Amino acid sequence: GYVPGAYDVFHVGHLRILERSRRQCDRLVVGVVGDQLAAETRGEPPAVPLAERMAIVAALPWVHDVVEDVSPDKSVAWRRVGFDVLFKGDDWRGTERGDRLESAMARVGARVVYLPYTREISSSSLRAGLGAS
Repeated sequence: GYVPGAYDVFHVGHLRILERSRRQCDRLVVGVVGDQLAAETRGEPPAVPLAERMAIVAALPWVHDVVEDVSPDKSVAWRRVGFDVLFKGDDWRGTERGDRLESAMARVGARVVYLPYTREISSSSLRAGLGAS
């Protein structure tokens, strides 16, 4: 299984999706979005540098490997990692980007599994509460 994400300002929502993902696969690889890609896709740089975000995720006992996620095109990650299933929060289900992700994964023989998104917390809300932008 593969779970991509920025994992910036790590919180319980991140913890939950990683725990739930691991329960549904034999081996869990986490793709941590690089600093530049995160800044481009989210409109702001991560508060925590890539190496530190990767170390935090790697410290979880159910994570088997951590790689840098280098492209918004997850077929690039599939070619690098070779996973059968990609896990995403269910806030992606039924959206244009979710549909694109499902199509891209279907083309390489992988599937997308949506897991409950923790709506009550996000890295953005935590950053705003800390006075960071």
